[in-house]
Amino acid sequence: MFNKKFTYKPIYILFLGLMWSCGVNKSINHKPITAPYNSTIVERETINDSTFRIEQNFLTKNKQGLWELYVEGDPLERGLITGSLTKELIIKQESVFFTKVNALVPNKTWQGVLRKFLAWYNRKMYTYIPEEFKTEIYGVSRYSGHEYDYIASPYLRSLYLHGAHDIGHALQDLALVGCSSFAVWDEKSEDGDLLIGRNFDFYAGDEFAEEKIIAFVNPDNGYKYMSYTWGGMMGVVSGMNNQGLTVTINAGKSKIPLIAKTPISIVAREILQYAATIDEAVAIAKKREVFVSEAIFIGSSKDGKAALIEVSPSNFGVYEVPNSAQQLICSNHFQSEAYQQDQRNLDWIINSHSQYRYDRMQELLSQEHKLSVTEAVSILRNKNGLNNQPLGYGNEKALNQLLAHHGIVFQPEQLKVWVSSNPYQLGEFVAYDLNKIFSKDNSNLNNTSLSTSTLNISKDKFLTTEAYKNYEAYRVLEREVEMLLKQEDDIPRVKFNTLISLNPDYWKPYYLQGLYYLNKGYKAAALIAFQDAKTKVITTLPDEERINLYIKKLKVN
Repeated sequence: MFNKKFTYKPIYILFLGLMWSCGVNKSINHKPITAPYNSTIVERETINDSTFRIEQNFLTKNKQGLWELYVEGDPLERGLITGSLTKELIIKQESVFFTKVNALVPNKTWQGVLRKFLAWYNRKMYTYIPEEFKTEIYGVSRYSGHEYDYIASPYLRSLYLHGAHDIGHALQDLALVGCSSFAVWDEKSEDGDLLIGRNFDFYAGDEFAEEKIIAFVNPDNGYKYMSYTWGGMMGVVSGMNNQGLTVTINAGKSKIPLIAKTPISIVAREILQYAATIDEAVAIAKKREVFVSEAIFIGSSKDGKAALIEVSPSNFGVYEVPNSAQQLICSNHFQSEAYQQDQRNLDWIINSHSQYRYDRMQELLSQEHKLSVTEAVSILRNKNGLNNQPLGYGNEKALNQLLAHHGIVFQPEQLKVWVSSNPYQLGEFVAYDLNKIFSKDNSNLNNTSLSTSTLNISKDKFLTTEAYKNYEAYRVLEREVEMLLKQEDDIPRVKFNTLISLNPDYWKPYYLQGLYYLNKGYKAAALIAFQDAKTKVITTLPDEERINLYIKKLKVN
């Protein structure tokens, strides 16, 4: 399910093991504050098989296949109502994580060792999360399944799974992410207002991205907001509040943390609920101790611009461009003065695909004098490299890596947002107007979809092409070939011929073919395959250096 060559390395097992670290530890007796709130379990009313309601709160599925959730109340009410309305989605997402653990660590003895070794990891996370959010997570967890109670209680599982995004970023061998974000304003946007686009390229398997939720939350304290999320996730990865403040997150380069603190999604959630300006967002971020490196991309209608808050366990920086620049770009490396001499960040710029995607965004933005929402979506869907060079489909140097959980576009001044629908960010972008959704007269919200369908952006024409069908077939065959390589099984030549024909501009099928021939001792054939891979745009410098080393050794021999 994870789409890189490192799939079977021990560090990958560590990542999934951390999802099991909710076992016996000091936090096991922790209970969130529930006394001030109404803890009555709320039962939902079923309208049909895709619409559920609890008083003015509801969940419904739109025609694009996205779940639309509207929830209001105090922390415990919000949690209980969200849990009741989305219980099937919560159970499914939890199963995605823990089923993967069972598949990768089938040995029961090793599962036990792993749990004991990692049990201490999340032991203090609960001390770093604000009480309000722990209470809300507790309410949601009341509707978790019980299949994994042997790992930990539903509350602890729900609490610690909010750190999955952070761990996925931190592990050096686990390239789960490659998020790209940009903002334009003044003379660079069509109407002069702030316009923001972002791809959330967090990949945790195809099943993880099947059921997506657009949540609209009206809390008893703080600002009303929307968030693109999934079952059980109360943190925020992409969202906008009714003050016209947007929050998205882009991973930075992190070392593997020694202890869990505040998950980035919780920091982003706090900013979204309680900040109306960039300065207020910065003040909130400064209060929280995080355990990975992350760029928090803030767009603010009140400030009329965007800024980056760059956080790590030992450093903090804010990056703003001069007003004359009128655009801000963010991939997965830091830009503020605080990180100019940070060796880990400097190495990441050289060795990863972050700088390449940054340059590609800069190139595409320079081609558009005044960017519109439709053009912003086109940039998010772009699959080519610098100078429009073909990269092959699925190349992480592309802005559209064909694995994104979602793409999203914000117009903060107008409180409008466009969210992608499956697959990836290729499906129709569905429009929502927060002015209407959070208006005082919203009594009829649950009678229809919340979207403003007249503003929707059509699905990508790429979906109707033979190239798209070939790419989907390629993904399946690539996983099959990688498994056969791992098992050291014989692989018929026709499989490699098919793999290459399905995605001929991508370097990886040639590389896999080279590995197979090398392992079989067919040195001449291996050399040709690696040389063919070299003619393509290779994703990272380490990948390229590895291929160069194989070629050098094969030429010597």
